[in-house]
Amino acid sequence: MTIDTKRKKELRDLEKKIKYNFKNKEILNVALTHSSYAYEKNSKNNEQNERLEFLGDVVLSLIVSDYIYHLYPKKPEGELAKIRASLVNKTILAKIAKEMDIGQYLLLGKGEELTGGRRRSSILANTIEAAIGAIYLDRGIKEAWKFVISQLKGDIELLEKDDRYSIDSKTLLQEITQETFKVLPEYKVVRIKGPDHRRSYEVDVLINGKVSGFGAGRSKKEAEQKAALMAIEKFEKKE
Repeated sequence: MTIDTKRKKELRDLEKKIKYNFKNKEILNVALTHSSYAYEKNSKNNEQNERLEFLGDVVLSLIVSDYIYHLYPKKPEGELAKIRASLVNKTILAKIAKEMDIGQYLLLGKGEELTGGRRRSSILANTIEAAIGAIYLDRGIKEAWKFVISQLKGDIELLEKDDRYSIDSKTLLQEITQETFKVLPEYKVVRIKGPDHRRSYEVDVLINGKVSGFGAGRSKKEAEQKAALMAIEKFEKKE
């Protein structure tokens, strides 16, 4: 697949965002090529990202498994599997992709383009896996490790502080509120403090318009998880 000047610039822009410089630009381009685009262009099988996605899924699982194996030396296999599932899932991968704005760099077929493929969580999550596979092939497991751990840093920090976060508190609270009240929790940032390099966030979680939990953290995500955990603990006390 030929990479023109405009596309090369787009790839350089993305490399800056993901903080990784590919030796082989072509493999990055393939990682960003959806099967719908390859089909329309009559490209070969190895010029779309499904094979890289397959490889990246395995590499991602290995890296996270190894990390939590050493982080929790006394936990049994079942608990480790739950922790891994909380770190390696389509929701988290799609969120990472959205934070990097990877959608704008995808090569999509016309049909996927018209139906919002650049914002579709499943496509974005698969693209992150393909990118991990591409990095692994480009420079090996060490660089893939750096990339994966850096992207999951916030979630890993929550695990290290309190392994109750190994269950995604926001997801669990959403399940509780949907089942009990038929509503979704709402998160509201009530205060942002500190300079850019040491910013902290304070967040309320509201259920039916009432504050049910509060959290503070170095990132909005951490604060939201803590607020959700507080709300969950309140529900547990009532039961």
